[in-house]
This record gives sequence, structure tokens and C-alpha cells, in this order.
Amino acid sequence: MNETASLRARAEIDLAALRANVRVLRAGAAGAQLMAVVKSDAYGHGAVPCARAALEAGATWLGTATPQEALALRAAGLGGRVMCWLWTPGGPWRQAIEADIDVSVSGMWALREVVAAATEAGIAARVQLKADTGLGRNGCQPADWPELVAAARAAEDAGTVRITGLWSHFACADEPGHPSIAAQLNVFRDMVAYAEKEGVDPEVRHIANSPATLTIPEAHFDLVRTGIAMYGISPSPELGTAADFGLRPVMTLVASVALVKQVPAGHGVSYGHHYTTSAETVLGLVPVGYADGIPRHASGRAPVLVGGVRRRIAGRVAMDQFVVDLDGDEIEVGTEAVLFGPGDRGEPSAEDWAQACDTIAYEIVTRISSRVPRVHLNGTPAES
Repeated sequence: MNETASLRARAEIDLAALRANVRVLRAGAAGAQLMAVVKSDAYGHGAVPCARAALEAGATWLGTATPQEALALRAAGLGGRVMCWLWTPGGPWRQAIEADIDVSVSGMWALREVVAAATEAGIAARVQLKADTGLGRNGCQPADWPELVAAARAAEDAGTVRITGLWSHFACADEPGHPSIAAQLNVFRDMVAYAEKEGVDPEVRHIANSPATLTIPEAHFDLVRTGIAMYGISPSPELGTAADFGLRPVMTLVASVALVKQVPAGHGVSYGHHYTTSAETVLGLVPVGYADGIPRHASGRAPVLVGGVRRRIAGRVAMDQFVVDLDGDEIEVGTEAVLFGPGDRGEPSAEDWAQACDTIAYEIVTRISSRVPRVHLNGTPAES
């Protein structure tokens, strides 16, 4: 038995699929650069291998949420443009500046801290100003935009910053026809126009996330930021399936069945006996649970492929394991249980799991814990 087959569980990451997805997304946003968003360990897929694969396929930027994520990419030897956007007071501004990372600024406190760090470092910071065009999270409100732009321009004239980008984020791009989409685009255009009138000359203007990249061409501007779509998952079933967009899921989650046993009718299964066998049957133990990122909400609901047949989790998901009722089928210990993947073998998808758990597929893949090894496949890039 090879080392991969002997693992309790593994998340197989198909880097060839990721590269193909990046090429599809680039083709759909021709004329714009592509940022590969690799925050949260590349949505659970492994940040460094996925970042490398995305760059091989033509991505020109990498995006992270936290500065620590961005600095880890630099420590791994990844060059090119890297941006991070989720800062708190006292963050590692100087380290980011010295690592040539673009930092996002949404308010005056952040601009003051980045100017101080740049002055200390003796290096002009690469700064992108974020506009709150209606999402109501991070970003500068339109009423405060003139003050932020004026202060950033003064810092630019003083040589402590270089304003490299103007950007924002959609609230409802995954809901086709939502009135906020057009409203946010109008606000963004106005805020960009104001900044440019005040002398800002950005390298990139960007607002498009995955759903906007796929369905709102007027939102592409100079750069699109692709996160979940790059990993082969549709950002919204209402927009279409991954296959509808020519995308292939990158992650396949597999576990090795740890025990097979026959039990009588009326036998309770797992905590609380929320499942009881209706007849004599065979149970299979799958050795992953909520400590591995399997949602407890999947209890009694989520599908799993075992022995070539789709089955449902029987009873509660525990911390380290769950059970499937094999309906009397005898299978060998060590047989693969495929929780989700691209569907080539009839296995469920991450979207199937999301629907079973009343959540979104983003959460299903991102929550798979570090206790599950990532096995990166097809590391040699195919023809671009």
C-alpha cells in the first residue's frame, strides 16, 4: 500500500484543474489582469502550491486577507505583486512595506500607521485605497473619501507612499439583477473619478470578485479578483454550476473506511441515537469528524460515496468520525469513502454538501482542518 493510500484522510488538490480554471477566468475577463486570491490557505487548498500554479497559468497578482498570509507567500519565495487588505492597528506595516506588498487603506488611522512605517523604513509604501461603495464592511465611506484621498496624495507628494490602486467589493454580485450591483458600480466610478481628478494615477482599479468576474463584464476594470471560482466552485448556484462556467473542482476529500461490522435491526448509531437501523445491516466507520472540518450539521444529511454507491451519513457526526449505513453491502476495511470531489466517479460535490448543510460551498472547503493532509497533484504545469 502506498503512502497516500494509507492516510486516514486526505484532501487531494488537482493543480492542473486550478491552472485550467485560471485560464478560463482570464479568457472571460480579457483585457483585465487577474488576481488569484489565496487567503485562508487558498480556501483550504494550500496557499503556496496554489499561488504558484495560478501564477504559472497567467495570474499577475496574488491576494490575501491578512498581512501574515502575504508575508508567508514572500517567505516561500513568491515574487510579483501581492496585496493584503485586512489590517488592525499595530500590524506589521514595516515588514509588508519592506517585502514590497501592496497594503490596503480604508481610513485615516491606517494611512497614518503606514506613513509612519514607510518613514521608518525609508521606502515608499505601495498603498491601495479601498472605497465602501455599499457593502458596509471595510472601506472608506464616500463622505470621508475626500479627506482620505487628500491625505494620501500629500503622503505621495512627500514620497512616503505610492497610491497603486483604487478598489471596492460587491455585496450582492452573486444575486443576478440585484439593484445594489448597479448602484455600487455607479458609486465606485464616482469615487475613482474624484480620486483621479485629485491627482491619483492608480496602476489598477478593481471591484470584481468571482461572481462579478463571471457575469458582470462592465465591472472588470483593470483587474479581477478571483477566489472561489479559481478552485472550481460556482460562487452561487443561481448563477450556474461550475461546469456551466467551464470550471472544475480542485479539491477531492477522501477518507479510508476504518471499520465494517454487521449490526441487528433496531441498533442505535452514534451519539443520541438519532439514527436507528431499520433492519439487520452493515455499518461503515469513516474516521473524520468535526475536528477535521466536517460540519456537525451534516449529521444524517450529507452524502458520501462508499463502494461506488452514494450513501448518507447515519446519525451524528462526532469529533473524529461518522458512520454510514452500507445497506447490507460488504466492503473491505480500507475502502475509500469519497466525501466530495469533481463528480467523475459519481461522488458528491462540495455544493451538494453545502446544500445538505444549509451553507455555501466556500465554507465546506475552507473549513477542512490542517489535520487532513493536502496532497497536491499535477504539480508540473501543463501547456498554457
